[in-house]
Amino acid sequence: MFKLKVLFVFIMFSISSVVFSLEVGDAAPEFELEGTDGNTYTLSQFKGKEAIVIAWFPKAFTRGCTIECKSLADNGHLIKKFKATYFMASVDPLEQNKGFAAEHSADFPMLSDPSKEVAKAYGVLRDDRGVAARHTFYIDENGIIVAIDTEVNPATSAEDMAAQLGELNVAMR
Repeated sequence: MFKLKVLFVFIMFSISSVVFSLEVGDAAPEFELEGTDGNTYTLSQFKGKEAIVIAWFPKAFTRGCTIECKSLADNGHLIKKFKATYFMASVDPLEQNKGFAAEHSADFPMLSDPSKEVAKAYGVLRDDRGVAARHTFYIDENGIIVAIDTEVNPATSAEDMAAQLGELNVAMR
């Protein structure tokens, strides 16, 4: 019986590979990440100006991530109606994300976190695979997390982001 309990505890720790510590109402962790558009982005550059949405994704050129990227590329106009900037972000190297963005005509920046430090700070790094979990963070103009989507549907990502921004009463452009 003792061995069974030990096995159960081990399995439970293995399953919970994402340590999710941020909650709605928390200050979003500062970041400085390079984008596929050649710019470097920080959270602080948006403070007092507009909301931001960071859609973490596991791996460029994989099925679900491709579907999500296409949703944002094809329907990003829905998000652009709001006073908000949106990004996809991963722990992939910048060059890989550049190729991924180009292949899918992404007209928004993808952020690269190859050191995985920002992914850790946001609590999205999957220890079991070394990639980011598919979570989307909505951060208001004051740098506060106002929503976290942990059940992202890649196919409707743009529509869902626009709907969430509307529910959060983010100003229109």
